[in-house]
Amino acid sequence: MESIRTVFSSGPEDDSLLGSVDNYCNLSWENRLYAFGACFVIGIFLSVFGSIEVWLGKYTAFALLYSLGTLVALAGTCFLRGPVSQIKKMFDKDRLIASCVLIASIILTIVCGCVLKIGILAIMCCIVQFMAFTWYTLSYIPYARNAVKSCFSGCTGMECPC
Repeated sequence: MESIRTVFSSGPEDDSLLGSVDNYCNLSWENRLYAFGACFVIGIFLSVFGSIEVWLGKYTAFALLYSLGTLVALAGTCFLRGPVSQIKKMFDKDRLIASCVLIASIILTIVCGCVLKIGILAIMCCIVQFMAFTWYTLSYIPYARNAVKSCFSGCTGMECPC
């Protein structure tokens, strides 16, 4: 557990943040991991139940449940670093594009599913949302993005432009 903590713990640059992992609440590190895990599992369940709604033709429920699942899973990471620190890290230069695409795709999924009620657009936005969330998550694992890029460039025989 200590190795997980070192990945998410605040460094010297985060000491002044109100949201640093040691200052934002009185939960122990173990309880924070449990809270993160609970949010992540709830987020997955909401997304899966939302995906089931597609097969029933309920695109509004799909868009809301899937997007809510993504938001709950994302909110769970606040237990690991603290809310202010986590939001600041979301918009680091390494994660800026992934974070912006993720937020835009969540909004577009809800708009396409609930306002426009165009199921195929909601599904396409959901696919983008999933890919952006995955790419965003990989940014927290050292060298994970490079490994994925290498895998895809090896599969296609071309160099990855990203």
